[in-house]
Amino acid sequence: MADVRPFRALRYAQALGPVVAPPYDVLSEEEVAAYRLQSPYNVVRLTRPGTDYASAAQLLQDWMAAGVLVEDGEPAMYLHGTEWEGRPRLDVIAALRLVPYEQRVVLPHEQTHRGPKEDRLALLRATRTCLEPLWFVAEGLRPLLETAPHGEETAFGYDGQRHTLRRVTELGWVGRVSRHLATQPVLIADGHHRYETTLAYSQEADGDPDAASRFTLALLTDLSDPGLVVLPTHRLLKAGVAVTGGEPVGSLEEALAAIRGKVAAGTYRGGRFQVLPLEGEVAVMELHRQVIDNILGKRIPEEYLTYTRDPEEAVRWVDSGAGVAAFFLDAPDVAAVLRVAREGKTMPQKTTYFFPKPPSGMVFHRLDRGRNL
Repeated sequence: MADVRPFRALRYAQALGPVVAPPYDVLSEEEVAAYRLQSPYNVVRLTRPGTDYASAAQLLQDWMAAGVLVEDGEPAMYLHGTEWEGRPRLDVIAALRLVPYEQRVVLPHEQTHRGPKEDRLALLRATRTCLEPLWFVAEGLRPLLETAPHGEETAFGYDGQRHTLRRVTELGWVGRVSRHLATQPVLIADGHHRYETTLAYSQEADGDPDAASRFTLALLTDLSDPGLVVLPTHRLLKAGVAVTGGEPVGSLEEALAAIRGKVAAGTYRGGRFQVLPLEGEVAVMELHRQVIDNILGKRIPEEYLTYTRDPEEAVRWVDSGAGVAAFFLDAPDVAAVLRVAREGKTMPQKTTYFFPKPPSGMVFHRLDRGRNL
């Protein structure tokens, strides 16, 4: 199953607070500009270069030459800790072998589109470096992470959260983590486009079977970790006929309460709220299959859908005429998502929003075809 190994990371030689940033795809242009102002070495200068990929590659080389970035002298895994609203989470950062989905070792759960993959592939070709960790979940990992050897930790603040990063080289513990993950597949939590892109680049770069270019930078979390938060993503439909057969409710709050913990969705159209019962295991999957796909017919869903994590914003959009209907969802059951993924099924985009997002810039992985892991 999953082949997870220690690696020689490339990392900042300075404090991480001013140089880390959220993943590239959750940042607005205004936020990118703000992070650029935080430091001349902030990671967004690498992860969000616009279309000037060559400049990002040159900047990476310049930072290495100047000692801004340094490479570890020996392979390691990294223990990452964070806390949100009193809920602590532990992750491990390591190198994960890239394999096609067909091997059922790395499990996707969302559909992808071409545009983002083209952008990330161009950046990979230029920099030959994994600049951000892809996020995966696995089972039974937390007890192992809690036994990680003590060592020097780097603490830093990011996005209103406290984070820690500990480098672990002790072979016994690293080996136990690798052996545990070798017994199971891993589920992509965040980074479907980047996984497919890095796999494509790996096949281009070639190299020995154990070359660094055959592995991606991975952050892995226990599926049952109490600090693993999954937030719902609501849908705005821009066109289509009204939905019938729902149970009327009086307010947004009532709709959200009625769908909590159930395979159901709320909807809002024409000033009225309803609750739609759905048949199946994962509400968002069944909402698309039983409702949205029937409304849109042969039209491409992504051309008629907008997403938000704020249900009140979805209501405002409908009231303003930006869309004809809003659909509200409860947070998905991650265990159910994993079961569906193991069956080889993929779900609509924005099925899950795992949180808190791991910051980019903690460590990097050089996709060196001439060096084995």
